[in-house]
Amino acid sequence: MRQNLTHQAIKLDGAASRLAFALTLALPLALLHSRAGAEIGIAAIDALFLLHAGLTGGRAWLRTPFALAAAAWWLWLILASALGTGGLAQALVAFRLPLLAIALGDWALRPPHRARAAWATLAAAFAWIALECWHQYLTGRNLLGYPRWGDGALTGPFYKPRAGPALILLFFPVLIPAALRLRPPAAAALLAAGAATILIVGQRMPSLLLLLGLGLTALGLPRLRRWLLAPLASGALLLALMPRIAPAEYGKLVTHTRDQLAHFAASAYGQIWQHAARMALAHPWAGQGFNAFRRACAAAPKADLACNLHPHNFYLEAATNGGFPALLLFAAMAAAALVRLAPGLRRTPQGAGLFLGAIIAFWPIASTSAFTAMPNGGWIFLGLGLGFAFLAAPPALGYPMPKRDP
Repeated sequence: MRQNLTHQAIKLDGAASRLAFALTLALPLALLHSRAGAEIGIAAIDALFLLHAGLTGGRAWLRTPFALAAAAWWLWLILASALGTGGLAQALVAFRLPLLAIALGDWALRPPHRARAAWATLAAAFAWIALECWHQYLTGRNLLGYPRWGDGALTGPFYKPRAGPALILLFFPVLIPAALRLRPPAAAALLAAGAATILIVGQRMPSLLLLLGLGLTALGLPRLRRWLLAPLASGALLLALMPRIAPAEYGKLVTHTRDQLAHFAASAYGQIWQHAARMALAHPWAGQGFNAFRRACAAAPKADLACNLHPHNFYLEAATNGGFPALLLFAAMAAAALVRLAPGLRRTPQGAGLFLGAIIAFWPIASTSAFTAMPNGGWIFLGLGLGFAFLAAPPALGYPMPKRDP
């Protein structure tokens, strides 16, 4: 009977693993076009992983620095929400995203061919968004018939300006590995085309993060250093031509950004960040619970410019939700993820790109969406899980880093 139960458990675990892999392959499509579908897929992958852990008795994943930091942040967020003004139900399910990264990296994507297939879906998602951005730029509408946003930003395949954040979260995980596998002219052309795509979208933060990421790439990957001149040159040329070929994008990227930086404290983002800082200082130990900033805004006067659904910064969001302990624990979770991914910079092309992408995702001085919101939260933790999986694969099976410089 015991042998029969063991055999049945092995069969069940194998079926769960295959199903989790299939759901992972479908996750980028859901993140692109169905937030509800993405949430369902993530919940299913998490549940299958917990089933696997129960069947096999595996507990090693609980002792990793990333899991410990994520669990500590989550438990403190639950306590803060229970003691604060609300958000307990949302806090209870916040661990679904760190658990997704653990499930993918420690189990569902462990066979190297699975990790490569999942990376290919990220590449397809980037290509789809980029092609739709250029289609909308050239024709005025995307395939769904949506025009540019009111401020001139391109929306790509979406109805709202969501293309820029998705592109910058995928740029380094997708294009850096591809560039490392290509010959020099093709690598330079690919990076230049990707940079031009992000700039033509006309969203400021993705463009600034692109420059940051290219600088980090030059520091971390010397073999690509001279070929990074291509995206920088294409970006400079595009900016020079923008007043004629894309005046709306130029006004937002250059003119508006310059004006905002000159008077940042009085700008909408400056006021939002100041309001979030005041909230954190007023409740330094436990914050006010999950989504505290949104609830504070609901009670604020309608004319309050410092009001929004979230603070537009992951770290300020952590501080308003759970005070400075939550801020420190969130930073510890981000640091643990980066430390775990760091060896990938020298191990495989995919590992290098995913590590650079994680730095961009967790960069502290950035305007962001809400941390656990779809689709950005899904892209971030899908990337982390994929990076963990590539680190677990032998380099010979996971596309080793080319020995020649491109």
